[in-house]
Amino acid sequence: MKTDEFTDVTYEVENGLATITINRPDRYNAFRARTVDELVLGFKLAWADDTVGTICLTGAGDKAFCTGGDQKQRMESGDYGPSESGLFEVDALHRVIRDVPKPVIAAVNGFAIGGGHVLHLLCDLTISADTAVFGQNGPRVGSFDAGFGTGLMARAIGEKRAREIWFLCRKYSPQQAEAWGLVNKVVPADQLKAEVRAWAGEIMQLSPTALKVLKQSFNTDTEHFAAIGQMAYSALKLFGESAEAQEGITAFNEKRKPDFASYRSH
Repeated sequence: MKTDEFTDVTYEVENGLATITINRPDRYNAFRARTVDELVLGFKLAWADDTVGTICLTGAGDKAFCTGGDQKQRMESGDYGPSESGLFEVDALHRVIRDVPKPVIAAVNGFAIGGGHVLHLLCDLTISADTAVFGQNGPRVGSFDAGFGTGLMARAIGEKRAREIWFLCRKYSPQQAEAWGLVNKVVPADQLKAEVRAWAGEIMQLSPTALKVLKQSFNTDTEHFAAIGQMAYSALKLFGESAEAQEGITAFNEKRKPDFASYRSH
């Protein structure tokens, strides 16, 4: 696959900044399997391009950064659609965001919910528009994102706050996210791209080898969450086929509250 074959993502490079944009605004930039494939390739292209010093991940439009897995697709086909390998490569996407030896900035322009919230968390830095919304959604739709989605979040903001985010599935303002340490800076929505450009410009003045080793050093302390995440994906596949999980996704698509009462047993 080449970038001119992309349908779900756009990729562009300007003055050392590679911008990877999830381009599914009609689905609030939720990702299906093809989206994930294109994102992984985009990050690898930025990795291989010696003119690139910084990578920006963002979403198209002004409504959403990313709202996680496409629940409409999941309801329609029982999965997230076809992919290049036949696998849903979201763990490979998490890996490449961490492994690419260049700083990755999340430019959160709207909803960063569920798997989209995990994506911004995995980025090295997060700059948020003042119109953004943050939160998790898994337990509401019969899903979860353990591994980096839990452990890395707890490292970033503390156990109590991370558990609150997951156990209540509330929505949080960018100001709250910044106060908790989920966000580096909040700016007016019309200044988001310029702010990312400014941060990228500063990064481009620094030693790329030093930045590479520093990123790898930061990653070392949380690397074990990758293995926990693999175990969680195994559990999620089994859970996703259960009646309980199906109630979550059906309720989401029917725009009603799920009824999980019958599954609350010892």
